[in-house]
Amino acid sequence: MNRVLSVLTLALFAGALCAAEPPKPAPKKVDVGTQAPAFVIKDGSGKEINLADLTAKGPVLVRLTCGCSGCDKELAYFQALHEAYKGAGLASVAVFKESDAKVAAYVKEKKLNMMYAVDTKGDSWKVFETKTMPTNFLIGKGGTILAISNGCDPSGLIAKHLSEKVAAAIKVPAVDVKKKVEGDKKK
Repeated sequence: MNRVLSVLTLALFAGALCAAEPPKPAPKKVDVGTQAPAFVIKDGSGKEINLADLTAKGPVLVRLTCGCSGCDKELAYFQALHEAYKGAGLASVAVFKESDAKVAAYVKEKKLNMMYAVDTKGDSWKVFETKTMPTNFLIGKGGTILAISNGCDPSGLIAKHLSEKVAAAIKVPAVDVKKKVEGDKKK
């Protein structure tokens, strides 16, 4: 009799476990539609870049990146994106994970036209809850995350997509940065 009760109890317990909903993962704090995290970093000259100050003025594109060959090929598209919309209020910040000396040489060689900072420890990746490099965060005026784009695309499609999102956020015609960069390469 005890054995029958044990089997029945075990069966009921297993059935209850199967009927229960699986636990839902905790919602991400950094996601499209959420408020961007507090983020402050120093640029190459030691000047503070405060995301809240930037988003108070207009949209911001934060690019967590490196100098690998894929990111290097993609850089021209992001520089074109920055140039296309900076007059309409877009601020762009590239955060590199390499050493200061390597980034300084890279910035000079590439004639980087946007704000940049160095984060060799990767704290920025923790703040933005990502491990992917590169990851781009388009943050609207006021601080709401409008788009997140992970990964590298040396063909310029990610930058083109983000360009369209920037244009919609600031209500201006979109610039095809992919077409612009490819046209500049032919010159």
